[in-house]
Parts: sequence; C-alpha cells; structure tokens
Amino acid sequence: MSVAAPPQSLSAFVRANAPWLGAGALMTFSSSFGQTFFIALFAGEIRAEFGLSHGDWGGIYTLGTLMSAALMMWAGGLTDRFRARTLCTGLMVVFALVCAFAASVWSPAALAAAVFGLRFCGQGMLYHTAIVSMGRWFARARGRAVAVCTLGFSVGEAVLPVLFVALIGLVGWRGAWWAAAGLALCLAPLFPRLLRTERTPRSVPEAEQAAGLRGWHWTRGEALGHWLFWAVLPGVLAPPVFGTAFFFHQVHLTELKGWPLEGFAALFALYVAVAVPATFAGGWAADRYGAARVLALWPGLLAVGLGVAGAFQPFWAAALTMALLGAMQGFGSAASGAFWPEIYGTRNLGSIRALATSSMVFATAVGPGVSGWLIDAGVGFETQLLGMAGWSAVMAAGFAWIGARVERERAASPG
Repeated sequence: MSVAAPPQSLSAFVRANAPWLGAGALMTFSSSFGQTFFIALFAGEIRAEFGLSHGDWGGIYTLGTLMSAALMMWAGGLTDRFRARTLCTGLMVVFALVCAFAASVWSPAALAAAVFGLRFCGQGMLYHTAIVSMGRWFARARGRAVAVCTLGFSVGEAVLPVLFVALIGLVGWRGAWWAAAGLALCLAPLFPRLLRTERTPRSVPEAEQAAGLRGWHWTRGEALGHWLFWAVLPGVLAPPVFGTAFFFHQVHLTELKGWPLEGFAALFALYVAVAVPATFAGGWAADRYGAARVLALWPGLLAVGLGVAGAFQPFWAAALTMALLGAMQGFGSAASGAFWPEIYGTRNLGSIRALATSSMVFATAVGPGVSGWLIDAGVGFETQLLGMAGWSAVMAAGFAWIGARVERERAASPG
C-alpha cells in the first residue's frame, strides 16, 4: 500500500507553514551545542587540561550521556503536555546556563555533570521536541516537515565546527563555551515569536490527529507490548551509536590515517552538501511509500560509509565516508522522524518516542566509552569501524524484512 504524496509543492508547503517549520529548524540547530560533533571539537583541549586518556574521556562522556538518557525516559513525555513554545524557551535558557557551566568546569566530576546537561538539553529534549512537533503538526506531509526541520541541524554541522575551531584558537576552549552560552541565550526569545500562533496538542482538532497502525492511537504500554517496537529498536540504535563513536574519535582517526585535521574538518561542508538533498529525498520517500518501507537505507548507507573508513587509507576515503554519512544522516533523519507517528499515531507520540530517544541517548553513551576503552586495550579503531559496518549491514537487512511485515499488517487492517 502506498502513502499518497502531499499535493502541495515543497516551496508552497514551506511558505504556508514557515513559522512552525522555522521553529522546528531552530530547535534542531540549537540542539547542536549538545551533539557529539560539537562537543568533540573540544576533546583535545579538555583531555590535555585534565590529563585524560581516550578511555577516561570516553568514560566521562558515557556517564554524562547515560544520566541524560535516564532523565529522558520521564522528560520526553512533557511534549505531550506542554506547548513547544513554552518548552523550548525554557530549555534554551537552561541550555545557556549549562554552556556557561561547561566553560567553568574544574574537575572530571564537574565535566561529567556538564556533559549530562549538554546531552540532555541538546541531543535529548530539543531534538526530540522538534521531531515530535513535526510528526504531530503535519500528519499529511510529515516526511517533508521533518526534512525541512532537520535542515537546522545540517546548518549547525556546516557552520559551527569551523566557527568554534576558530574561536578555540582565539579565546581558548573555555571562552568558546562562553560564546555558546551567549548564543543560546540570544536564540531563546525567537521561539515565542515564531510560535505566537502555535499548532499544539490542545489546538489540533481530534479529527486531524493521525492514527497509526491498525487505525489506533497507541499508548506507551501498547507499543511496548507489540513485537514491532523491539524488532525496530536495534536497527534504530545502530546509526546513532556508531555515528557518535566515529565523530567522537575523529581526531584519533585522522592521526591513524595521516589525514590533515583541517582537511577533515573541511569535509563537514561536503557532509552537509550531501545531507541536505538526502533529507528531502528521505522525506519524499516516506510520504510517497511509507517510512517503514524505506527505512532500511538508513543503516545501509552507514554500513558502506564505515566500511570505507575502516578499509582504506587515502584521503579520498575520508571524503567518500563523509559523503555517505551525510546521505545516511539526511535520509535517516527524515524517514525515522516520520516512522514513529506513522506506526503509533500522534496522540501519545511524545511519550512513545521518548522511549526510542532515551534508548538512542543511552546507545550514544555506550559508543564513545566502549570504543575508547577498546582503543586503550589495543583494539584498533579501524578494526572497530569494520565491525560496526558489518552490524549495520545486518540491521539494514532486518529493516527490509520489518518493512515488508508492516505493509502486510497494514494491508490486513480494516479500512
């Protein structure tokens, strides 16, 4: 069964929904300060100042991220109870305070607390709120909405590494975190402005709430009791956990390969240049064919990208890897964002997706810690990348099977 494509052109869709799409893009952009690609920029300076090994720094990152995942289990459901306008404004003020705390850390324990706050506000709540809002507000074109929304994240990946590497050189790593705090505080007032008239859970008519599989609005308990959630979860976790490990140890990888760090950092522009059209391709495919049918490409692209990084030495391998990972990130963010409301409906979307988000945050905690420990134990990072590629390929095959099962169940459902 095919999902009908939205009748509006993309440009008309964006013009008609600019305030809400802009707010979503601002959420995903703002989440950058708590994402691995951003925090990893400070790794060398932090390790040097506190005398940390790869395993020590990975362990601190793991601890802080695990605490974030635990809190997300409860906090993710707040998106079902509060307006995104109120939630995001408050989150940005807290985020600014956390960035200021990161600039002032004095010990490894304080560093773990800072990582907790950064990961919870950024990777956790802001990104979660953005994707839940798009899935709830745009039932007929959620793939496109998620694609436009995640452009904010792509902009962050393209702009912030270059900007903050330069800032670290000028004012040091602590000064750069103070700059991040100031920027977060400046962004906070934009949410009430963009969402003055907000499409909220309370304002969306019951008839416009989109049901999921079997025509239900699934509860969290029903989702946990169904085979699909547990079958999908390992594949959903593979891209964030392996992608996080890859970017977390990017400095170490460039040293292993002999790639110039400045040249590798410049490849983020290529990463974003591929991610943007891939995002719209993923959104179009999810709206046209259904997210469950196209999700297998997400871990599939990851498998190829990590395989190239692990197997090849020349700098062209770095460029090809970043292009493939950009395609993976773009396509996967749109398709996975559309998947949860497509399967479980929109009424309890925040609490259900919070389970997946907290699991994802937990998984991203495991990646840097385990990979750092393995590096210290003598297991080469290139060998690890090949293992990650193999597991991702298995998950891609699993997603293909799951998509076929979902389509059969959808076809057998009444109506």
